[in-house]
Amino acid sequence: MDDRSKHDHSGWQAVVLAARERARSRQALMVERFGLSGDVQYDWSMDDAQITWSRDGKVFLTGRLTVIGSVSVAQQTWLWSWANESLPHAALGDMERVRQFGEENDYPVLPWPRFTYDPELVAEARMVAASVLDAEGLWAESMDDVQLHFMIHDLALTA
Repeated sequence: MDDRSKHDHSGWQAVVLAARERARSRQALMVERFGLSGDVQYDWSMDDAQITWSRDGKVFLTGRLTVIGSVSVAQQTWLWSWANESLPHAALGDMERVRQFGEENDYPVLPWPRFTYDPELVAEARMVAASVLDAEGLWAESMDDVQLHFMIHDLALTA
């Protein structure tokens, strides 16, 4: 499952580097453009794959969520959303394209349903997934023994 000998490591590193730069600039732009700092509250739902941001009880921004994957802290494993049958279909977005991208380019981790948790490898996987699906931002939520990792799309200001 974690066979890293079959791929072109320099090719993967180049994809990761480009994805990392893209994610940094997109994330900064998203936070600055929409004022997502300070006294901002958020509400999200995997059932309809939506996230909203509000201030003083008034929603000012909406977006679409795609679950990238999850980390089981107890088991120390990463599970891609496309391999997680318990997730609502709406929350998967186009994640199958990420798996296909990994297969087509013989890149590690992207086509593996799960792998042993390594923070750097999870960060790389998240950023490459966000790049493949042209996400506007990344977001994570920790609950109990699970870390959920999302990408954000289709941001829209509300009236």
